[in-house]
Amino acid sequence: MTPVISLDNVQRSYGHPPVVACAGVSLQIYPGEFVAIVGPSGSGKSTLLNLIGTLDRPTGGTAHIDGLNIADLDDRSLSALRAYRIGFVFQQFHLAEGVSTVDNVADGLLYAGEPLNQRRRQAVSALKRIGLGHRLHHRPNQLSGGERQRVAIARAVVGNPPLLLADEPTGNLDSAAGAAIVDLLHELNAQGTTVVVITHDNDLAARLPRRIAIRDGRIVRDSAQEINA
Repeated sequence: MTPVISLDNVQRSYGHPPVVACAGVSLQIYPGEFVAIVGPSGSGKSTLLNLIGTLDRPTGGTAHIDGLNIADLDDRSLSALRAYRIGFVFQQFHLAEGVSTVDNVADGLLYAGEPLNQRRRQAVSALKRIGLGHRLHHRPNQLSGGERQRVAIARAVVGNPPLLLADEPTGNLDSAAGAAIVDLLHELNAQGTTVVVITHDNDLAARLPRRIAIRDGRIVRDSAQEINA
């Protein structure tokens, strides 16, 4: 089975003199996995997310996403990879105020070049999939925090990408709403989506099948390796 994510001694440094944010990470994540990457602030989680999501390129090592070597792709090809193969969910919901829920989700298909009516039909389907079929025409200011995060998740999965990256998806939510979002991510994973959650929340990470701890830009623990040891 080909990994969805395969990193081999991936490094990322910034500036002169260089500041190392990712210090030689080797990691494989396979289709259908549900993984937490956990670590304190400044541990390198966000850098790793950017590398996995092809928002940044490594300065050393090799990174394959969905079987493609990032180093072989130009910016246009990377944009296409993100548009069709990767869904992103962030702590900040990044919804357009004054725009209906349906159109916020439909915006997730802009790069696909589909007509608006088709994008809206897919948005309605995605919203029903995550339990917001009754909020199709509401605007963000009419939704709770948990509902807004659900809209953001619907936008991320509207194109049915095989990989979903969630960066602190419960960070702005109370405990009940956060637990509901984790349950939703479990449901999406059960339907076949590979889910990677970046978090500093050890309690959230403990609820996920595989936990990878990162510190100072390095993996210091991987529960999958412990199981296989």
